[in-house]
Amino acid sequence: MPADFQKSLEKYQNNYPGEKPLVDLFHSLLKLPDAFYRTCRPGHFTASALILNPEKTHLLLVEHRKLGIWVQPGGHADGEIHLEGVARREVEEETGVSEVKCAPGILDLDIHAIPARKDEGPHDHYDVRFLFTADPAHPLRISLESTDLKWIPVKNLSDYTREESMFRMLRKAGA
Repeated sequence: MPADFQKSLEKYQNNYPGEKPLVDLFHSLLKLPDAFYRTCRPGHFTASALILNPEKTHLLLVEHRKLGIWVQPGGHADGEIHLEGVARREVEEETGVSEVKCAPGILDLDIHAIPARKDEGPHDHYDVRFLFTADPAHPLRISLESTDLKWIPVKNLSDYTREESMFRMLRKAGA
């Protein structure tokens, strides 16, 4: 069990004591030897990043090609146990943005169901979310995993998604 991640979960639980049942599920997944690999069932760790401009007035979203929804950049750990690094890697791969600042600690935890597809059964993503800030002037690059990518005003998020976890992250980020 990665000690740094264990400590991060404990600090997160101290910050959000009402989320103890959720944190307990993350602790339980940590006990599985393959929790950081996408082959782990019933779920596995992923990491993502809420990316805001420094003023916290705009956020960067990607339109996910397979799911057809607007989300924050993120992806599978693929064996990497340092999830902030996973989120950083995914940001660069999915947006082209390489210069980001990460706020300390975990911003949010979320477990979401991934529907079955032709090549894999349904499973859960245990997503560990971080808060990054970036300069909106940085050139963007759409990856093969996305159909679109854009900075949007925080106040317009509901035009792109109704997903409560997105709004929860913004509240926790103070945006």
